Amino acid sequence: MRKGGKIMYPRKKCLRPWDGYIEPFKIVDSVYYVGVYQVCTHLIDTGDGLFLIDAGYSNCLYMVIDSIHRLGFDPRDVKYVFSTHRHSDHTEANAAFSRLTGAKVMIGELDAVQDGLYRPDVLLRDGDRFRLGDKEFFFMHTPGHTRGTMSVFFDVVDNGRKLRAGMFGGAGANTLTRSTSSYYPGCVEDYLRSLDRLEKEHVDVFLGNHVWNNNCDEIAKANRENGGNGFIDDKAFGSFLAFCRKRCLETVQKDDEAEASPSFRKKVYLSDL
Repeated sequence: MRKGGKIMYPRKKCLRPWDGYIEPFKIVDSVYYVGVYQVCTHLIDTGDGLFLIDAGYSNCLYMVIDSIHRLGFDPRDVKYVFSTHRHSDHTEANAAFSRLTGAKVMIGELDAVQDGLYRPDVLLRDGDRFRLGDKEFFFMHTPGHTRGTMSVFFDVVDNGRKLRAGMFGGAGANTLTRSTSSYYPGCVEDYLRSLDRLEKEHVDVFLGNHVWNNNCDEIAKANRENGGNGFIDDKAFGSFLAFCRKRCLETVQKDDEAEASPSFRKKVYLSDL
């Protein structure tokens, strides 16, 4: 494992929701981590309301709400919840969170599946910009992991210096295999094209879709113990995208080999990578 958000590290198992509790922490400027180990949730204070990225699992929502309170914020001040893609680990808590706080839900238009629990309020398209308070969010359609995966970028300030924060909205290569429910014809090509586009984006503060994307819990610990801010690293995002490309090609090769095997019809459980 390489630290500094450059390479994913093996995930640990969380047998119970609370096994994944992470003490909330500040990342940079007005960006905070309020998620759990199982899936990232980021809170951005715009000065005119709060913006939440991925509400997460419903059975972890109480920890997300508690973390927001622990940082001194009121969950009822969350104006929007942006879901990076439609998988349940990122959207399951949307209905409850929206009902409790009045927050509006945003998601890519191609991932706006109506599940009876909530109806998205804002459908996002490639290139959309959305301003809330002192933050302008730029959304990029980066399909592959799902048809409607959206990545997001916005500016932050550190000691008077303007920096750019960014997130790949769906980095997992697991859904690129034919035996997964999110697979669709052309998803591999979409994923690689998305990487091509993302590689052109400059990012100083890489936000992970999952903890293991950028080792954010370890970086936070190092920041507390050693000072400084390891989240500010203009090489981390590019290194992660290179890793994603390599993993994608390896995954496709293994999938091709598996399809040729008589044992291809095996049961596969969908879990973000």
